[in-house]
Amino acid sequence: MKKLAVAAAIFALSATVASAADLAARPYTKAPVVAPIYNWTGFYVGLNAGGAWNESNATTTTVFSPVGYFATTSVPAIATAGNQNINRSGFTGGLTAGYNWQANNWLVGIESDFNYFGVKGSTSASALYPCCAPTGFTVNSSVSSDWLITLRGRVGVLVSPSLLLYGTGGLAVANVKSSYRFTDTFATASESASIDETRYGWTAGVGGEYALMNGWSVKAEYLYVDLGRASTTSTNLTAFVPAIAFPTNVFTHTVDLRSNIGRVGVNYKF
Repeated sequence: MKKLAVAAAIFALSATVASAADLAARPYTKAPVVAPIYNWTGFYVGLNAGGAWNESNATTTTVFSPVGYFATTSVPAIATAGNQNINRSGFTGGLTAGYNWQANNWLVGIESDFNYFGVKGSTSASALYPCCAPTGFTVNSSVSSDWLITLRGRVGVLVSPSLLLYGTGGLAVANVKSSYRFTDTFATASESASIDETRYGWTAGVGGEYALMNGWSVKAEYLYVDLGRASTTSTNLTAFVPAIAFPTNVFTHTVDLRSNIGRVGVNYKF
């Protein structure tokens, strides 16, 4: 019996030693490193560039005056020719800065940008005087803008830790310049006017932003901008040689500016 117990102990010890040796022979492997989840909260700056598709409606009208230059039928004819559309596309690009707050899968933020705004276009229309054909007149209009500033809120949802889809909207500010000229072939009549002012309007859009590593992200964005309507009047119509002034034929000129902007950008979050 004593021999049987000793044999059992020796067998158990041998099995333990063999198991320990087997463990020692296996290579050690480190646990995989888990990539950190991107945190969107913080201040960021960036660059953006893209295209702007601009739509402007320019109008030129005048009034009938018993002591003025125009016949009664000329006034509606001028208004028809002076109702003009100026649609042009151009480049836009500039600087972006903003701040985000992330709460679980939701994000709210505020963003501003200052962009070059390549709006520039002109058009003209000619028609015959209903009273006095074949003499007629021409109305020329132009519009331009050099810069655009927006200040917008952003609200978005994280469809993954790295992908943000958002809506945005807020204030839009731009300089709007337009010029007008009326001429005719009846008595070399001429009138001109211009608008040059800072316009305040609104903007809204949607976008997507994807987080890369080390604070960098890339985005694509669409914005609609509406800067409202500006107007001016003039009383500088002259005709005949030597020139005779007709200040009672008051001219009114208006312009509005709307733009569809598509752009991409890159941001760096501190």
